[in-house]
Amino acid sequence: MSFFSASLHTLGYVWRFVRAPFWIGFGFAVGFLPLYVQNLDAQLRSRFDDFSWDVPSRVYARPLELRVGMPMSADVLLLELDAARYEADATARVPGTFARNGTKFVIARRTFVDAEGAQKSRRIALTLAASAVASIADADTGATLDHARLDPARIATLYGADQEERRVVKLEQLPPLLVAGLQAVEDREFKHHHGINTFAIVRAMLANLFAGHAVQGGSTLTQQLVKNLFLDSSRKFTRKFNEAILALLIEARYDKHRILETYCNEVFLGQQGGQAVHGFAAAAEFYFGRDMKDLKPSEIALLIGMVQGPSLYDPRRNPERARTRRNVVLNSLFETGLIDADTLKSARAAALGVADTPGLPRNRYPAFLDLVRTQLARDYPDAQLQRAGLVVYTTLAPSTQILAEQALIKTLDGLGKKQAETQGAMIVTGARDGEVQALIGGRDPTDPGFDRALDARRPIGSLVKPFIDLVALAQPDKYSLATLLDDSPVDMAMPNGSRWTPQNDDRIAHGQVALIDALAHSYNLATVHLGLALGLPKIRGLLESFGLDAQINPNPSLLLGAVDLSPFQVAQMYQYFAADGHALPLRALRGVVDAQGKPLARYGVKPGAGNYIQPARLVTFAMQDVVAHGTAHSIADQGLDGLHAAGKTGTSDSQRDSWFAGFTGSHLAVAWVGRDDNKVTGLWSWSGGVAAWIGLFKKLPSAPLDVPMEGIDMVAINPQTGERTDAQCAGARQLPFMAGFAPTATDHCVMQEIRSVFEGTP
Repeated sequence: MSFFSASLHTLGYVWRFVRAPFWIGFGFAVGFLPLYVQNLDAQLRSRFDDFSWDVPSRVYARPLELRVGMPMSADVLLLELDAARYEADATARVPGTFARNGTKFVIARRTFVDAEGAQKSRRIALTLAASAVASIADADTGATLDHARLDPARIATLYGADQEERRVVKLEQLPPLLVAGLQAVEDREFKHHHGINTFAIVRAMLANLFAGHAVQGGSTLTQQLVKNLFLDSSRKFTRKFNEAILALLIEARYDKHRILETYCNEVFLGQQGGQAVHGFAAAAEFYFGRDMKDLKPSEIALLIGMVQGPSLYDPRRNPERARTRRNVVLNSLFETGLIDADTLKSARAAALGVADTPGLPRNRYPAFLDLVRTQLARDYPDAQLQRAGLVVYTTLAPSTQILAEQALIKTLDGLGKKQAETQGAMIVTGARDGEVQALIGGRDPTDPGFDRALDARRPIGSLVKPFIDLVALAQPDKYSLATLLDDSPVDMAMPNGSRWTPQNDDRIAHGQVALIDALAHSYNLATVHLGLALGLPKIRGLLESFGLDAQINPNPSLLLGAVDLSPFQVAQMYQYFAADGHALPLRALRGVVDAQGKPLARYGVKPGAGNYIQPARLVTFAMQDVVAHGTAHSIADQGLDGLHAAGKTGTSDSQRDSWFAGFTGSHLAVAWVGRDDNKVTGLWSWSGGVAAWIGLFKKLPSAPLDVPMEGIDMVAINPQTGERTDAQCAGARQLPFMAGFAPTATDHCVMQEIRSVFEGTP
C-alpha cells in the first residue's frame, strides 16, 4: 500500500470519530452563530448609535478679579492661587504656575471659560504695596493693565449614580502628540486593522511564553474600548470571544475617527475615593491641574503610559514606577518620529509635574453648596445637574471662605472646654453686589450636616434696632440722629394679663438720649419708646418687605428683636445698608454654561430703586458710631478703626445668642454664636459674634467704608438740646442730617478766652 493510500486510510479512520462533532459544530456555527452575532450587534447599536455619557456638573468659585488699588495681601493672594491649584515655579511659564519675589508675583494664567466668556492664557506681573494691588502688567510685553482675571478654583462636583469624572472632548481638541502617541504605544496598526490584529496577538503570546508570565498584550484599541464599555476584565474564553466579535462589529459599523474619539473619552486613568477618572481631558485636570492643550510632551507621555495600568503607574503613589513607564513611552514616541532627540532628552529629565492636590473636589464647602443647590433648583432639576456636564460659576471667594472658617473656629475654640457645645455660623457678602463670598454652617466647616447659616432660626436681639431707626429717619421732619429719646422705664400690660417690663443691659435708665447714642449703646428702653411712637405695623411692614419667609412678631417684644431669623436672613437685611440703601437679593450664582461652553444663564442682579437712600446713610453713620464708641468698640480697639466699619451687636434673651452684623466698603459679614439646644452660653456679643468678625477682618483685605454724602448736610449741634450750635462751642458735635432738615434754631455759646502770653496775669 502506497504512502498516499495509507494516509487516506488513516484520515478516513479519524474522520469516523470526528465527523459527528464536526457536523454538530458546523451546524452550530451556521445556525446559532449568526443569531449570536446579531444579538451582540443589536447591543452594540443600542449603545453606540446614540452614545452619550453621564457627565457630572462642575462647580467653580468666582474668578479672582485683580484691579489696581484693590485691597490685597500676599497671604490672601497665595490662598487664592492654592485654591485654584497653581504650582510654584521659578519661571512661571507653564499655565497654572506662579513665581514670587517678595511682593512681586508672576502668574501664568490658564485658559478658561466662565460666565463672561473665553479668557486666553496669559502671563501676568503683579506688584503689591501697602496691602493693595500697586500695579498689573503683561509679563511678556510689559504693557500696563488696569485689571486681570485669574481662572476660578473648582470647589465641587455634582455626580450622578456612576460617580465618574469625565470631560467629553472632540478628537480635534486633544493634542496631536497624544492622539498619535497613543496609537504608537498601544496600537500601531490601528489605522489598518479591522478590530483585531492577529499578528499582535501571536507576537504577545510568544513574548509571554518566553517570559513565563504576561509581559505584553495583543489587544487593539478597539478591543480595549469594547472591554471598557461592554465587558468585565476576566480572562474567560467567552469574554475574549465576545470582545473579538464586538471589536469586528464596531470596526464594520463605525469609522476610525469615532472609535478613537470614544476611546479617548472613555479610557480609565485613575481613581480618587469613589470617583473614577475617565478620559484624557479629565485626567489632565486630575493630575496636572491644566487643560490638555497646555500639557508638555513629558506629561502627555505619562498619561499615555498610564493606559496600561492606572493603579500600577499612579504618579502620586508610585512615582518611580510612573517615571520609568513614562520614559518607555517617550522612547516609543522618538522611535516613531513623533518627537526629536532634544525633546526626548529634556522630557526624560523633566519632573513628573503632577500637582500635589488631586483635581476632583467633591464638595469643599458643603454649607455654601447647600445655597448653590437651592438657587440652582429654581432652574435645573437634580437629574440634569448630575449628568448634563454643566459648568456652574458661583460667587464664592476661596480666600474669604478660608479666612472666615479660621476666624470662626478660633473664636469657638477660644471659649474653652466649657463651651465645647457652642456652635457658630458666618456669612460674608460683597458689600455692593450681594454676592455670597463665604458661608460657614458650623464649628466644623467640612461637616455636610445641619447648615446653621441657612437653617438655624434664632432670636436676633438688638440687630433689629437699626431698622426701627430707619423707619424714624425716613420721617426727617420728625426725627434725626440728634432727636432726643426717652430712655425711661417701660411697664406695659399685655393681652394675657402679664406685665412687660424690659430693661437696659446695664439696668440703668439714662433719661434723655440722642437717637444716635441710643443705637450706639443699644439702649432698650429708648428703642421701645421710639418703636411704640412709630407704631408696630410700620416696623413689621419694613421687616416683611425684605421677603424673609419668616413670621414677624406683631407684639412689642419685636422692638427688642424677638423674631427668629437665620444668619443668611440677617445678612439679607443688612445688605440693604451695605449697598447704600438699595435692596439686593443675596446670590451664590454667577452663571451656568453647558458642556460645549454655551452660556445658559447669567445671574446678575439689578438693585432696587433705593427709596430711602439718605435715611439709610444716616443709620449707617450711626452704626459707625457703634463700632467707634459703642457696643462694638472692641473692633476699633483691636486696630481696625481704619476700616470705618459700621455694624450692630445683638444678644438674645438670657444670653443664648451672640450676634454681630457689620460691613466695610467692600464686605458685609454676619456672625452668630450659640448652642443648638438653645441653652444659655453666657456670651455677650463682643465675646462671640464681634470676636469672630474681628478675627476675619484682621486678615481679610477690605476697603474702608466711606458713607456718600449726597443729600446729606453735616451740622454742628448741641447734644444736650439737639439744636444747631457753633462748631467752636465746647461739646459741639458734628452730625449728618437729610438736606433741608437740619435744625434751624441755633444754641449759641460764649466763646472761650484765648490763652495768650499774658495768661495768668492779673
